[in-house]
Amino acid sequence: MIECPLARSARLHPDAPALRFGASTWNYAQLDDEVRRWHGALLRAGVREGDRVVVRSPNRPEVVALLLACARAEAALCPLNARLAGPEIPPLLARLSPRVKLGELPDGVPLSDFATGAVPVANHPLDGQAVHTVLFTSGTTGTPKAAQLQFRAHYANAIASNEVLRIEAGSRYLACLPLHHVGGIAIGMRCVVAGAEMILHPRFDADACARDLEEGATHASFVANMLARVLDTGRRFPAAIVLVGGGAAPRDLLARARAAGLEVLHTYGLTESASQVTCELPGEADGSSAGMPLPGTEVVIGANGEIEVRGRTLMLGYLGEPPIGEWLRTGDLGEIDPRGRLIVHARRTDLIVSGGENVYPAEVEAALLAHPAVADVAVVPWPDKALGQVGYAAVVTRAPVAEGDLDLHVRDRLAGFKAPRRYVFLEALPRGESGKVDRRGLLGTLQAL
Repeated sequence: MIECPLARSARLHPDAPALRFGASTWNYAQLDDEVRRWHGALLRAGVREGDRVVVRSPNRPEVVALLLACARAEAALCPLNARLAGPEIPPLLARLSPRVKLGELPDGVPLSDFATGAVPVANHPLDGQAVHTVLFTSGTTGTPKAAQLQFRAHYANAIASNEVLRIEAGSRYLACLPLHHVGGIAIGMRCVVAGAEMILHPRFDADACARDLEEGATHASFVANMLARVLDTGRRFPAAIVLVGGGAAPRDLLARARAAGLEVLHTYGLTESASQVTCELPGEADGSSAGMPLPGTEVVIGANGEIEVRGRTLMLGYLGEPPIGEWLRTGDLGEIDPRGRLIVHARRTDLIVSGGENVYPAEVEAALLAHPAVADVAVVPWPDKALGQVGYAAVVTRAPVAEGDLDLHVRDRLAGFKAPRRYVFLEALPRGESGKVDRRGLLGTLQAL
């Protein structure tokens, strides 16, 4: 059993700020009271140990309370991306079979109403073995997989991250990553474990983030294009640590950040490892690697250069599949440099990381192939100054079709960030002897156009 980190922080720092959202702030005693009430609301709704609670919502304080209350109820929180298109949601709900649906879902209970009048539940130690979250990710097939993360995995990741990032009581962590992503959840866990303040934003807004950094936020998590937009505001900041994931940041961006007062640390993480796996160390970051493994985590390079991970932060396994073994094979490629730091050469096969969002080509290709005029298609990553990468669709048609029609077709079926930003029409796609699309050859063709 694990002492509830929120209850501990409320006991040690009852008056310290715990959560700020806009003009509202909750201290640790008040946040603990809210979570006790949300725990009571879950029990009132019939939620029991092992049940699943699905929520779909932009960032808001109720989602933080729900995350922490689910740990106490030993129920699994299953947050869905608020940007998903309508047709994407029912299959996910069918797989999850939730006891309760909250927020922007068919028959979902409004978050503002769910805990009204609920009877608070007393604090108690938490079962570290209980599944705390079920987070959707994807393999190279494009079929969403649901990673089951136990409370002990989130807790262990928070402790290790706090040690590396120097997060402690009195730290103030800017949280603009979405709470349906493991990165957003990890910020919340780091703060309650340390007794730090979580400065929650409803969404990323460069001016709002710059203002909070200017006013003394000590930590923030961005992807590279977010950091660039914050720096574009032209402000200078008090010293702060900025964690950058979702792909390496360009060296000129790192230099701009340092000149503005920010220390940027590259990190490599996975949904399946409750967020961080490796991270550069404060005072030693040079942007040439993703840093050292977190305390308690081991990283090796396996067959064919694949990154493999072992440690306390790993998921139990994917929903509907057997538990994973001792080592997680990530599918990512990298090497360990002489100083023991991880250098990531490629993210998961074919993965497009666009503005911090993972876009899986197979999923987009399936949507395009559903159009009657499309005979064959491949989607590959293409460099983009603002988003890092975007999708570039190479399409073989069986009947005339306009690029705009294909774009509307995709956006009707998938979230807008998944839609390709560029299209090209080819007579045929290059394929290897196995019949698979030669994606490297296709990239060469596209670059020559």
